[in-house]
Amino acid sequence: MGPDDTADDRLDRRWWKEAVVYQVYPRSFNDSDGDGLGDIPGVTERVGYLDALGVDIVWLCPVYDSPMADNGYDIRDYRAIADEFGTMADWEALLSALHDRDMRLIMDLVVNHTSDEHEWFRRSRRGDEQYEDYYYWRDGRPVDAADDATNEGPPGEAPPNNWGSYMGGSAWSYDEERGQWYLHSFHEKQPDLNWRNPDVRDAVAEMVTWWLEKGIDGFRLDAIQCLSKADGLPDGDPNDAPVGLAQFTYGPRIHEYLRELYERTFANYDVTTVAEMSGTTVEMAADYLGEDGDGLHSLIQFEHMDIDAGPGGRWDPEGWGEWSLPEFKRVLSRWQRADDVWTATYLGNHDQPRIVSRFGDDEASREASAKLLATFLLTTRGTPYVYQGDEIGMTNTDFETLDELDDPMTVGAVEDIIESGAADSYEDLRAFVNYTTRDQSRTPMQWDDSANAGFTDGDPWFPVTDTYREVNVAAARADEDSIWHYYRRAIELRHESPVLVYGDYDLHVPDDEQLFAYTRTLDDERALVVLNWSGERATFDPDGLGVGDARVALANYDDPPTAPVGSEFRPYEAAIYRY
Repeated sequence: MGPDDTADDRLDRRWWKEAVVYQVYPRSFNDSDGDGLGDIPGVTERVGYLDALGVDIVWLCPVYDSPMADNGYDIRDYRAIADEFGTMADWEALLSALHDRDMRLIMDLVVNHTSDEHEWFRRSRRGDEQYEDYYYWRDGRPVDAADDATNEGPPGEAPPNNWGSYMGGSAWSYDEERGQWYLHSFHEKQPDLNWRNPDVRDAVAEMVTWWLEKGIDGFRLDAIQCLSKADGLPDGDPNDAPVGLAQFTYGPRIHEYLRELYERTFANYDVTTVAEMSGTTVEMAADYLGEDGDGLHSLIQFEHMDIDAGPGGRWDPEGWGEWSLPEFKRVLSRWQRADDVWTATYLGNHDQPRIVSRFGDDEASREASAKLLATFLLTTRGTPYVYQGDEIGMTNTDFETLDELDDPMTVGAVEDIIESGAADSYEDLRAFVNYTTRDQSRTPMQWDDSANAGFTDGDPWFPVTDTYREVNVAAARADEDSIWHYYRRAIELRHESPVLVYGDYDLHVPDDEQLFAYTRTLDDERALVVLNWSGERATFDPDGLGVGDARVALANYDDPPTAPVGSEFRPYEAAIYRY
């Protein structure tokens, strides 16, 4: 915890627990100069909008100097701003504008890998003694010793092991200049840093401190589960997706690396950290958090986000899109009841499709279901995260061909599936891809019904979703009954209600296939949340729940049931009761 944190001994009150976070994907948020790309001045132009919505923290996705092989998550220079996003002066102006309105700024910390254009990698591939071991370099092995040589290398030589990349294909690429293979858990232009090298850890800590001294309010730690690899880099289980997942995540020194980084950097400032850690379980989570763990504040866990994946994971084209509310409740409730674990509460972000298309009904009940999702996000335990556009109910689009996609992870997955013989063409996978691709969340923000949705005066870098004439910020703010105003009211209610932040969580009707209902309790104060997470009517009839004199604090229908127990709730009806 930072030295300026104030804490209530009973509640362990922290500003980052009570905050609501709004995630900005700058490339798609707002273009200030007409070049078709969102930029930092464009974000600054919209600070008043974010303030009006009521959010407290802006999470800004990477704006560092980058060749943009993975839209900024391939960093060429950690201490410079990409020309397309603006200048360091622009970034400083954004920070100042946010702080002037008592809002905070957190940025992505991407330190599992860099760009292959980073000076560290360039010097490493040349064999520079100081940087030689900054990355994982290995000699190959004979082809007949490997199950599959998926990357081109010297004749008769295969990658050092059978690991696969999150982006598809092998996790190894051959570098002609160095004459060895290098490891990349993600894109081939994102080589993994070798955290076993203390010089790497020193360089990262110095860079983090540099940003903290500039006044940043914290970091979202990207793919931090990958920092430590298994000793000896052994082959992985061919049935893992990707192969080697168990070997290049949660390695033997993960706690050492995170604790060291915390003590050298975050512990010395009043900042917050949220760690993206796919594959984390409730049982593992506490080891990473707080003074008794690795010093992190909260986690982005993925269990509930994998609820609709196929048996082989997110990119398994068989069995995708199917999920049940009882299972969803069981997964979420495990995390909600873990007293020593604080998580990010989210349903979508830049790596996920649109939440109303995935977890709601984007056709018959778009507005009602979007408001229900907002109710869930802002009344459960954890720090809520709102992704740009969800506050107006932006929806998925239809990518008709593979060429229309931008996301390298999606393209790599599609190519792997076709190569495996599981599908003959993109058309066979089109519905699956449109359901799961990360590109769904990266279409430009819909500000108004003018050309290009008011995102840019130029040609947008990515097509605008064709719903923008009806679904846009201007229309939403003009309508007091809109999704936007519902988010605003729900955020305001959370700010005013410690019970919604710190209250204990009790689940009702766990096996009900339509209703998700829970109580938050703090001393004598209670809040009951009833969500009819379905397109059919449902009756709320729990056993033994005494509600007393309940009053409706917020609802997404004009005339919600005033006595919730025994009442019928309409499709996607959501109501919060205080009693």
